[in-house]
Amino acid sequence: MRIGELASRTGVSVRSLRYYEEQGLLVSTRSASGQRHYTDDAVERVTLIQRLYAAGLSSRTVAEVLPCVDSPSEDTSDAALERMAQERDRLSAHIADLVRTRDALDELMAVNRAHREKLRASPVG
Repeated sequence: MRIGELASRTGVSVRSLRYYEEQGLLVSTRSASGQRHYTDDAVERVTLIQRLYAAGLSSRTVAEVLPCVDSPSEDTSDAALERMAQERDRLSAHIADLVRTRDALDELMAVNRAHREKLRASPVG
């Protein structure tokens, strides 16, 4: 199938599909005129790539995890699981940072509200 059909079948833009190919995540063959052609398996591959992106993985990390799919073995499965665990730890740390930032903002908002209440309660001079 050509790139437009793959885009239509997966709901992914042609531009994204080209990017996946540039990153080595997706493979096509080229016709004599240079058009990309994909196998039917590409639909499942693109769907998997989208799921990995939705899980917060970068294209570099996706490339590190895909060998588990391309050459399934205990070693590639272990490596993929370890890499995903590292990403989960990174995301957890980022979430903790965001929670601290949100809590600091909540404190500033509380101070602002208290200040506003004092302004309202004091007589206008």
